[in-house]
Amino acid sequence: MPKFDSIRQFYDSEVNSAIQGIIHHPMMKALMSFTFPDVEESVWMEQLKRTHSIRDFQVNFIYQSIQRVLERSSDGLSTSGFEKLDPNTSYLFISNHRDIILDTSLLNVSLFDHGLVMTASAIGDNLVQKSFLLTLSKLNRNFLVKRGLPPRELLHSSKLMSEFMYHLLSKENRSVWIAQREGRTKDGNDATHQGVLKMLAMASDEPNLMDFFKKVRVVPVSISYEYDPTDALKMPQIMAEANDETYIKEKNEDFITLISGIIGQKKRIHIHVGDVLDSELDKIAAENDNNNKQIQALAQVIDDSILSTYKLWPTNFIAYDLLNNDNRFANQYTEKERQLFERRLEMRLGNEKDTLRESFLAMYANPVVNKLKYQNVE
Repeated sequence: MPKFDSIRQFYDSEVNSAIQGIIHHPMMKALMSFTFPDVEESVWMEQLKRTHSIRDFQVNFIYQSIQRVLERSSDGLSTSGFEKLDPNTSYLFISNHRDIILDTSLLNVSLFDHGLVMTASAIGDNLVQKSFLLTLSKLNRNFLVKRGLPPRELLHSSKLMSEFMYHLLSKENRSVWIAQREGRTKDGNDATHQGVLKMLAMASDEPNLMDFFKKVRVVPVSISYEYDPTDALKMPQIMAEANDETYIKEKNEDFITLISGIIGQKKRIHIHVGDVLDSELDKIAAENDNNNKQIQALAQVIDDSILSTYKLWPTNFIAYDLLNNDNRFANQYTEKERQLFERRLEMRLGNEKDTLRESFLAMYANPVVNKLKYQNVE
């Protein structure tokens, strides 16, 4: 549909010529050399030239790239909850947001491994300013979220995106991924922004808003990294906000963060998919008579699912104990793990250790604080 041309991913009919356009790009060569270190360039080039669909590109190339990322910079990916999903059904996955590229890439790897429908995924247009990255993202079934628009254009853009996502889910049986908030969580407090839900609801023509969210089959997803590969990079923004200063990004900051997320050490990673929201939506509709209150209640339901199923790692418990200067969770980690984490803290913060220590620890400790509200994690 031409209506969506400004934001959509490539159609399969466009895939081959898009690949031909970037096949000799130095970044493409770097990506392929990383992905297939023992394969001759002519071999992967030949296979790329024979690729005519997004699925083939994702399965034969991007899936392999993510496997290599996991091998090189993690101690493995574990999953839970995927067995509840139906292989022939599309879902609207709403997840917490920790890493620019990996959150959605790892979800897709997990969906593929479980024989489920992979997602079309939202990506901010600020992240794909370079034409190579824009092409690569559209080959990977990303659609664009326009950033930094004036109010009137923002309204139009939000409605278009909402309609596009609904079109994918209802007409193409394509799952969709969107983060629960614009921008990654910097302080470890995962919270659903109501603006994201209001944007999604723009495509609704249902008299009752919750009937629309039922139709799109909302599935909350929690993603947790034992080490956040971009933890130190998040510190300047946290400090600026703590001092009531406006934070201004450096020119290539998004790109550096994107690369750091991919190559930085993550140790273990876990993805949990929650239940499809259903009876919860009936309850919201019964208890709230206006849309704003319903959206507020829905955000809370999504948060409850994400926070209560978030996988806590030794790093989270260590940070909590260091921050509170006690040993409440000493049974959750070894002395060696604590020493490694403290050494990472020293190395990542360097001379800024005294000013940034508390913010750095809070980023890792807050998931424990949040989890304590839902269950006993002693």
